[in-house]
Amino acid sequence: MAAARTVYLACKSCNFITEQTVCPRCGGETTKDWQGMVAIADFEKSDIAKKMGITANGTYALKVR
Repeated sequence: MAAARTVYLACKSCNFITEQTVCPRCGGETTKDWQGMVAIADFEKSDIAKKMGITANGTYALKVR
């Protein structure tokens, strides 16, 4: 028997990646239609986080449709 595959969703508002249908960060709608990911460990020192407008550590999608 095959194990169930986890489906990751990305928030349409803040790009946060989650398994939930509603974003736990901002309460926004999530979608399966996203590409690429970046893990932010220290958003205060990260140039990528600043460029993307990320204000909390976590895993984020690079592109969300």
